Amino acid sequence: MFGYRWRWLSCQWPTPSQLPRFEHAQMPVPPLRGAAAGGRGHLNLSLLADRCSTLRSLTVVHAAMLVSGRLASDAFAASRLLDAYTAFSPPATVLRLLSSLPYAPNTFMLNTSLRALASSPDPAFALAFFSQLRRSGSTSYSPGRHTFPFLLKASARLPLPVSRQIHALVLKHGLDRDTYVANGLVRAYSVAGRVRVAQQVFDELPERSTVVYTTMVSGYSQNGRYEESMGAFDDMLDEGFEPGPVVLASVLSACARSESGGLVMGRRVHGIMEQRGMAAPVGVILGTALVDMYAKNGAIDEAVKVFKGMPQRHTATWNALISGLAHHGHGDDALAMFRQMQREGVPPNATTLVRVLSVYCHTGQLGEARRVFASMEDFGVTPSIQHYGCMVDLLGRSGLLSEAEEMIRGMTCKADTAIWGALLTACKNHGDVDVAERAVQEMLKLDPNNHGVYVVLSNVYADARRWQDVDRLRKVMKGAQLSKIPGSSTVDGCDDG
Repeated sequence: MFGYRWRWLSCQWPTPSQLPRFEHAQMPVPPLRGAAAGGRGHLNLSLLADRCSTLRSLTVVHAAMLVSGRLASDAFAASRLLDAYTAFSPPATVLRLLSSLPYAPNTFMLNTSLRALASSPDPAFALAFFSQLRRSGSTSYSPGRHTFPFLLKASARLPLPVSRQIHALVLKHGLDRDTYVANGLVRAYSVAGRVRVAQQVFDELPERSTVVYTTMVSGYSQNGRYEESMGAFDDMLDEGFEPGPVVLASVLSACARSESGGLVMGRRVHGIMEQRGMAAPVGVILGTALVDMYAKNGAIDEAVKVFKGMPQRHTATWNALISGLAHHGHGDDALAMFRQMQREGVPPNATTLVRVLSVYCHTGQLGEARRVFASMEDFGVTPSIQHYGCMVDLLGRSGLLSEAEEMIRGMTCKADTAIWGALLTACKNHGDVDVAERAVQEMLKLDPNNHGVYVVLSNVYADARRWQDVDRLRKVMKGAQLSKIPGSSTVDGCDDG
């Protein structure tokens, strides 16, 4: 019998003692009975494990395997049970089951455990588990093409430069040309922001697949390489690969943010969707991506048409259209869309309310802005610095500087230089010296090197004809060699972009 010890401790970084130990005795792994041996009853238990949709039903199957003795003698049944547990249980449960087996786990079981750890809240355990397996010197485990993608998934979620080390192991095992493994490398490097390395891995592949193309297009888009994302999508089509919903959503995101050719490519992608029956009707994810792409590119009529043709809409869909309308000067239409959103019972989120407050800010509708701001908690949204910024900017534009200052000091979040800068700008426009002085003091507390505020305050003094204060401030500026620093650090508190 194998003697297995199970120990699991909670720690920031796992140590070998935190992982299951496998003290191997000279006992062969039991044969794969279920499917391999054709035992119908045993196979049925394994199939039941695969089909369980709840943890409760899975524990019933687990109990049946224990009672029948199948778990102790059938590696196939144990493998299927272990795989099923990864969908319902934390990694600790999976590893507890693994270490309870009276025989050495096979490669499938170990990779299944590795997958569970890589998907867990603390993926560092996946790397520690793999390191322990390598240190154990077990001849029954050799990492393969199904191992490295799990390791790379874990490394992509860690603030550690481990992807290169795993890449070196991939090269050592001769799997760098395997598209399944290469896809994991491309994803890991893209998530880490190392797009050029991801591109190098991609370029060196002798054969590519739809999956690896999708990862590369997405990697470019997520790292702000929008034109390259569109170019890779073009290459994907030229090589005859069929685009799926994920790559279409990624390239549409790139089209929405590209500075060149985004609308042309976006319309082309829309045409591809129509040709393949993916736009009649369009689903929520792709529909939202289309609305966002058209709205950000100023093609409002097309955005509205797609929006109206969607049988289902998410809050993000409404946000995309409201933001596009607001950004391109259709404030009244944006507000009308917000009212329709409320009538249809769609709950707005923080992004929705920033856009709506932004419209009220630029149209000077203080009363409506107050009403929406006061009702934020009714929507389950806690005001953020962006929401406060819009209100402070609007109060400042309305000349209510003391109220704006009071709002800043009463915020539930920490004020930044931008929001004080919005108040300072309003003070300059309305000639309020007292509030301007207090705003400058607060800005210098947050950023002592923000010398541009002296220039703005000097202008406020000059507008009020307080020449002694102007001279005094100029001496301060001259002493610190600040006389040529522009007052560009004040930021308008409400941005409709």
